[in-house]
Formats: sequence, structure tokens, C-alpha cells
Amino acid sequence: MQELPAKVSESLLELVDAQRFLAHMVVDEQHNLVQLGGRLDHYGLTGLAVGTQASDQLSFMEGMLPLYETPFLIRSLEMPSGRIADVHLFADGKVVWIVLMDMTAEHNETRLVQQKAYDMTLLSEREAKLIVQLEAANTELVRAHTALAESREALLVTHKRLQQELLEAERYVRSVLPAPLTEPFLLDWLFVPTTEIGGDSFGYHWIDAEHFAFYLLDVCGHGIGAALLSVAANQTLRSQALREIDFRNPEAVLNAMNLVYQMELHNDQYFTIWYGVYHLPSGNLRYASAGHPAPLLISGVPGGPCESRLLPAKGPILGMLPRTNYIAQSSVIVAPCRLYVFSDGAFEIERPDASMLTFEEFQAALCRPPDANVSELQRLLDFARDTRGHHVLEDDFSIMKLEFRG
Repeated sequence: MQELPAKVSESLLELVDAQRFLAHMVVDEQHNLVQLGGRLDHYGLTGLAVGTQASDQLSFMEGMLPLYETPFLIRSLEMPSGRIADVHLFADGKVVWIVLMDMTAEHNETRLVQQKAYDMTLLSEREAKLIVQLEAANTELVRAHTALAESREALLVTHKRLQQELLEAERYVRSVLPAPLTEPFLLDWLFVPTTEIGGDSFGYHWIDAEHFAFYLLDVCGHGIGAALLSVAANQTLRSQALREIDFRNPEAVLNAMNLVYQMELHNDQYFTIWYGVYHLPSGNLRYASAGHPAPLLISGVPGGPCESRLLPAKGPILGMLPRTNYIAQSSVIVAPCRLYVFSDGAFEIERPDASMLTFEEFQAALCRPPDANVSELQRLLDFARDTRGHHVLEDDFSIMKLEFRG
């Protein structure tokens, strides 16, 4: 095929750039950013620094390098600005090009189509039930005029039943969440989904008399589909349903979970997860992460002087790559201290003026002295709502607190 004239190529490129807000980054063989270009501000990527590790600045690049195949496409990834982008990765000699293309319009259209399909399914089910009711009502109408009132009553009952089924689904999602603990350490949690049922889930249990496992996961998206996947993953961990896996080994657990929950097998859904195992006799905590926010460990007695530090662990989002190698980290828990494990909905909060709550502000809120009139986690939720300027948050709010007393 003959090459297009330069003017035509330039015109087409300008058209694509105008419609797709092209942006690019180049990563060298040491995984450092060496070049930035295009509309990075459109995606909220304004603070990138050349000469630093790409994965330290771009969470979606965790575990992606070196490329196992090229080109490689990550579809419909939400950027810090809230835009949705397709991320194209191309190996070119010793460097890798990362190209962003705005797909927000297509993503929104797909969501609308999916919502309409879901609505049509509900309408079809309701219609089938209504037909049965109307046929019975029509038979009774020959006998008495009161059949019309009965059929209308049946319709109201059907509507109430559908509402009840949604409430039952919400109760089931909450039923898999364990009760708080008081011994041998305090463990409390707070879960507030942004809709009736959310995509966050968490759990904890004793593996044996010495090892305590606890975990929190966050499925992309909201609603019934995300809730079903989060409950399924939670049940897998709670029932230890991964064959020949030592659940005291966090990296083995995440590697096995990644094979089971590949996104192409679960309606292109993926999730982040943090999984930790606490050894009671030694106080040692081993943990691994699949793209999840790092927990925060605060040392000291509540209300007194305290120090806080993150417990970071690197690893790609679970379900996106067929081959992974999660690596566990460890930290010794020295009482008195508090450990907070949370989803990004607890701190990624947009204010009414469109500015974002910083992680430092979130961290400072956790370090505040306790209030005798309200629980610490409820106070944090109130802080998030005040920051948002609305009672309903944009994302599921999930947090676990483990308090180790001296």
C-alpha cells in the first residue's frame, strides 16, 4: 500500500489527537521515564518526573515491565482525572512507549447500553409475572368487578417483592462480613457502599491457632456485577478454597487468586486486594498487595504522641495479567499501635471545588485524638462526607482497624 501524503497523515493525526487527547510516555530499560508528551494534563498526570521509576508514578504500570508481549493493550482504565483511557504499550528497541487514548465517550456509552440491557431484563421479568397475574385477573373479571382491584394489589405486591429482593441481596453481601473482634486484639470495621450493594469486600479468620489472615479487596465498578465478584473472591479466601495453597503464604495466595479470577473469565472485571497474615507469637506480619493502597500503621497510644508509616507492597492488579509474581513483605507489629487497611474510596475524595483530598490530610485525620462521643471509624466517615460536601460518597468507603494493645 502506498504511503499517504504527508498532509493527509498530518491531518488525520490532528483529528485523532483532537478527538482522543493523545498523550505518551517513554520508559527506558531501567524502567525510568525518559520522555513525556501530549495531553498528559487531560488525564490528571501533571506531576510526572523524568528520570524516576515509571511504576512509582503510574500505578497501572506495577508489574507490567518488562513487556511479555508487544503491542499490549489495557482497556478502559480510569485515570486520576476521572477520564477513561485505553493504554497502549509498544516495545521499541530498548524503550517502551506508553500511549494514552481517551475512550471516555465509548466507555460511557457502553455503560448506558449495559444499564439499558439490565433494565430491559428486569422489565421482561416483571412483564412475565404481570402477564400471569393479568390472565388470572381476566378470568376473575367475568365473575366479579372486584378482580381489577385484586390484580392492582398483586402488581403492588410484585413491586414490593422486587424491592425486598434487592434488600435481601444487600443483607447477603453484608452477611459475609465477619463480626468485630476484641481478643487477642481489637478489630473493627466500617463499610458504606456508594449504592445499595458495592464492589468492596473484606474478611478475616484464624488459619490455625497462631496465624490470623485478614484482607480487603476492591472490584472495579459498582452494582450487582461488582458485588457478586467481590463476594465470590471473599468466599474463596474465607473457605480457603484454593487447592494445595498454604494460606499462611500471602504471595502464594495472590498468585493462585490471579489464576482463578482472570478478568476475561469474569466479564472483564478485575480487582485490587491486600492480603496479610499475622503471626501471634512473634508479632510478625507478612503481606502482599495486588495494586491495592498500602495500609497505614500508627504507633503509640490513641491521643498521645504517635508515628505513622505505610506498609507498601508492589504487585499488578489482580486478574489483568496471566502471569504474575507477587512478592510478600513483612513487618513486626510492636504494641501499642493501630493498623488501618482501606480501599481507595476512603481517601480519594473530591471536594465541591473539584480539588482532591490529599493522602497527607487523610493520614492526619487518622492521627487525631479520639472523641469519646463517636467511634474513630465513624468520625473518619464523617470527615470524608464533610470533605465531599455530600452524604453520599463517589466510591465505596471500606476500612478495617486492628488495634494492638501493649
